[in-house]
Amino acid sequence: MSQSEDADVAELDEEEFPESKVLDHLGLVAGMFEELEIGDRIDEHIAQDFDEREVSVGQAVKAMVLNGFGFVQQRLYLTPKFFERVPTERLIGEGVRPGHLNEGVLGRALDDLFEYGVTELFRDVAAHAAGKLGLGSRFAHLDATSFSFHGEYDSEEAPEDGVIRVQQGYSRDHRPDLNQVVLDMIVERQAGLPVLMKPLSGNVSDPGSFPELIDRHVEHLQNVHGFDYVVADSSLYSADHVEKLTESGVKFVTQVPETISEAKTRIQEAEIESMEPLGGGYRAEECRSEYGGVEQRWLVVHSEEAEERARESAREKVEKEHEEEAKAFSKLTGREFACREGAEQALEEFESGLQASEFTEKQVTRATCYTLEEPSSPGGEGNRLEETGVEWLVEGTLVPSEERIARLLKRKSLFIVATNELDDEVLSAEEMLEGYKGQVQVERGFRFLKDPQFMASSFFLESERRIMALLMVMTLCLLVYSALERRIREGLQAQDLSFPDQKGNPTQRPTARWVFESFLGIHVLFEGKRRLVLNMKERHQIILTVLGKRYDRLYASHPR
Repeated sequence: MSQSEDADVAELDEEEFPESKVLDHLGLVAGMFEELEIGDRIDEHIAQDFDEREVSVGQAVKAMVLNGFGFVQQRLYLTPKFFERVPTERLIGEGVRPGHLNEGVLGRALDDLFEYGVTELFRDVAAHAAGKLGLGSRFAHLDATSFSFHGEYDSEEAPEDGVIRVQQGYSRDHRPDLNQVVLDMIVERQAGLPVLMKPLSGNVSDPGSFPELIDRHVEHLQNVHGFDYVVADSSLYSADHVEKLTESGVKFVTQVPETISEAKTRIQEAEIESMEPLGGGYRAEECRSEYGGVEQRWLVVHSEEAEERARESAREKVEKEHEEEAKAFSKLTGREFACREGAEQALEEFESGLQASEFTEKQVTRATCYTLEEPSSPGGEGNRLEETGVEWLVEGTLVPSEERIARLLKRKSLFIVATNELDDEVLSAEEMLEGYKGQVQVERGFRFLKDPQFMASSFFLESERRIMALLMVMTLCLLVYSALERRIREGLQAQDLSFPDQKGNPTQRPTARWVFESFLGIHVLFEGKRRLVLNMKERHQIILTVLGKRYDRLYASHPR
């Protein structure tokens, strides 16, 4: 058959055999990618090579972001198979076909991202996105997580400058047998939008990387985003870090590790009933500290929720410890002592070593020992017991220590937040606590990145350069997700609309994940030149209404 005949048959097949493509929630993702001008910002920074590819680097990144959201419970494979089942022109751009998004094109796009610098490029894209969304917050939230890798990586070779090493290190996934890389990330408070990311080698620890990241980008964080305080968990807090951050002019809000002696003492001496109520089930008292040679405000905080959460576990822990001490006491009661003093000393020493138990009663008792004399007659009449000595025994009743339970409960319900902002009119105790509680935003972001419904936490790329770039793409996925959730919630409230939750009840605060799931099943039917969007429901139109015309167009039918 000639080429012209092939073309005629292909055209006839297209008209005779309609084709359905999966749209689902990907229109929302593509719309937000465009609204935040992510692709445009990338293309402004990176030179394009259209001799080697039909799409720009920005479009290739958009394709990878869509790919990250497109497979449900499947790993991210950089192949065109995904794009064969979705309407690429509608989602990525006019003229873009699945064949344009092959593994080579996407791999070279990752190389371009690395060559430019993934941290610097993401920083610019995120700053632009935050400005488009009108986000501003006093608090920047910092944390780190790890991503595991299967396969072998040559860690004996000298590392390239600026390239991370895939190697073993402290695993937050409890898989120390796997190679890994670490990702540092800073998010803003209002939407949980990531504003800074930095890939690190697998053996890098949080305490070692945080101060360097802050110091290098502090001016950007303060001047572009308007952050006043860097918030982190206790891994940021050490004498050395406190001093360096303060010298650099960085204000911090962070939890104080329980292992610091001064913190232990403050918690032990805290009087919960005398603390000032802060609302929301919290009480607190302020004190001053000069830990690390830096004057700070420490806020000793009691959480009713934490106390309630720890109540059962504290009792279980003490009862388990008590069982072991009860076994040891049982052995002690089986011993025989030659004198009263020896028995009393043994009991005193045992009691002094108790951690989880206490006596309701205890005593040392005298036990007289007898032997049976030789029988004086064949029938045994007249037998006599002869006293042969005296022994001393330990007796008592041991129960779980209520005092130990109370101490443990107190320790688990108290924590200390520190800041080097000494003016409580600039940062009140309430604001200090609220700022620290916002740390859940970055933790939520990491849960999203590592959720298998998004993409796997285990990677299979061989190039460490491309791994660094893929971490940037993943963080862009989180940026798009956070922005969509923010815009949907704001739009529902502003227009006094609601969206049905999982139980069918109206809500103005749906998660983006639930909205995505609600959009599953939407397809585009290709029939000749007609494009019909199928399975649209009223609930979908609510979301498109609050997001605007850009999103309407992505879900619009073209019947002619």
